[in-house]
Amino acid sequence: MSTSTANTHAMATGHIPGYLPGADGSDPLFTGMVVFTILLVLLIGSFYFKLHAIPEHMAHEDNHTQMQVIGILALLALFTHNNIFWVIALLVAAFRMPDFLTPLQSIASSLDYLKQRDQAPAQPQPQQPVETLEAVEAPVRQTEGETHA
Repeated sequence: MSTSTANTHAMATGHIPGYLPGADGSDPLFTGMVVFTILLVLLIGSFYFKLHAIPEHMAHEDNHTQMQVIGILALLALFTHNNIFWVIALLVAAFRMPDFLTPLQSIASSLDYLKQRDQAPAQPQPQQPVETLEAVEAPVRQTEGETHA
């Protein structure tokens, strides 16, 4: 008898498929499927997190004023699985709100200037004595015996 027939069972077929576990307990198909499943879960998870971060990336690129609101909405969508939060975050990141504050501040400062201008003639300011040019430019005289030390 040959050595190959001595190690095999009498009822075994001549060809054993490779996906069956070996006699030593190793299972290459199971090991391959475990590695594939782990890699697939990691790939899908990273895609899922990247998808949820799209509004935040959009807001960061445009230096959006509502970046914190967009981040909070994206986190709410991630943890609650309510897609409406993600859609709202995407819409807030995509469209900029018009700037209403700057024109209102300009109007307020103009009105304040007009108010101060109208009140100025009503309240005369006391005049301060005007120093003559000679008094300002007069040199300081040293007395005898003084030195600059």
